Amino acid sequence: MSNHAQPRPINSPFWTPGVFVMLAFMAAAAPFILARYIKGLGFVTNLTDIYPWGLWIGVDVASGVALAAGGFTTAALAHIFGRHHYEAVTRPALLTAMLGYTFVAVGLFVDIGRSWAIWKPAIFWQPNSVLFEVAMCVMIYLTVLYIEFFPIVAERFRGRFPMVDSLDKIINKLMWVFIILGVVLSCMHQSGLGSLMLIAPTKLHPLWYTPILPLLFLTSAISLGYPMVVVETIIATSSLKLDREMDVLGPLTRITLLLLGIYGGLKIGDMLVRGTYVYLWDGSAQSFAFMTEMLLGVIIPWCMLWIPKVRKTPGLLFTAAAMVVGGVVLNRINVFIVGYQPPFAQHSYYPAIGEILVTVGLVATIMFLYRLAVTFLPVLSARRKEA
Repeated sequence: MSNHAQPRPINSPFWTPGVFVMLAFMAAAAPFILARYIKGLGFVTNLTDIYPWGLWIGVDVASGVALAAGGFTTAALAHIFGRHHYEAVTRPALLTAMLGYTFVAVGLFVDIGRSWAIWKPAIFWQPNSVLFEVAMCVMIYLTVLYIEFFPIVAERFRGRFPMVDSLDKIINKLMWVFIILGVVLSCMHQSGLGSLMLIAPTKLHPLWYTPILPLLFLTSAISLGYPMVVVETIIATSSLKLDREMDVLGPLTRITLLLLGIYGGLKIGDMLVRGTYVYLWDGSAQSFAFMTEMLLGVIIPWCMLWIPKVRKTPGLLFTAAAMVVGGVVLNRINVFIVGYQPPFAQHSYYPAIGEILVTVGLVATIMFLYRLAVTFLPVLSARRKEA
């Protein structure tokens, strides 16, 4: 680990007003999750046979997987490409990825009709199915994330439990294997999520349906990785009154210029080649959603990040990074909800209050566990601000 990265538990009070707000959202979601299992999906959601997926798949699963991309992108940068200066953000990014994928699994467990059969893909293989590939990659990658996080827990309790120390030494010797495996698995299932919609050419709006959908899902996730690290680091350091580590975050977003530029170039080039730009001006909700996604989520933040002052100013950098994050989340919502047009639909789908509260409750749970982890485990390297 580089000299810059010296992670330690945060010496701050845990029970703050923000933590109680998180608990309130978690408590509001609990009755709806319970009702979903007692009364069924139709009692809590607006999902039907015509609309078999909605907010939980678009946000909790598809967006959640993309938002966790900071884990494998920072691991690749610091440990595979040898940019050890960025090790200060690898642990919080790993924590976010582990929590994010955990709650992707939880969200999927709540969303699917027969939750008790969720284990079956691991036993009854169907190698011709893209969904099988995604399911296996997510299950294995989640296991890899827990293995990668184990040394952080072991570091906190070093010397107290001999078995933990021995296991920690073994994992550290093999860590390079798990890092490479994590990057490969992430690339596979990020693109696999895009491949899922390739079987719906007549249901997905032409502005989003394209043969290169897997490539767009992969490049968008990679371009999102570092902005997500910026957003979570600035929020965490601000709420905990720590230095914002701009010497790490600023250079990190210079890489985003290249990655976001590649993703934006692919999106615009694909639209021009396929001639789908004719749908931009038809006044539909889909055209408005696509232009919002491209302007606010790709073009404007990309232009902002070219300005050195933006990359050096925490508020401006946070704004640009948050726009990139929001743009990719909107892309997943557009692909799975806004752009999805079932052939026999007689009305539009809108999420029920139960769906919204469960999603908010899951996000609040992620934030609560993140706060719990950085308080008691050596995750963050940022120093406390000078008085």
